[in-house]
Amino acid sequence: MTEDRGKLDLTRRLEEADATIVELRQRINELMAISKSHQNLMGKQIVENEELKKDNKALAKQIDDYFNARLDSVRKSGI
Repeated sequence: MTEDRGKLDLTRRLEEADATIVELRQRINELMAISKSHQNLMGKQIVENEELKKDNKALAKQIDDYFNARLDSVRKSGI
């Protein structure tokens, strides 16, 4: 069946616009789902990063305390 409406037919243009709108809404929904997923991943990464910072500080303090204790013991022994 051939299309008898021309390119400027308003009903045809409205149908095409409606189809485009449906496609765009679907794409928006897909992108919103991707964005939500990325937000969740970023949230987890931020929490993990903060935990690692705390662990790093604790380890640095342990190392500092260890070397200070060793230095104190060397000083006390008079070596």
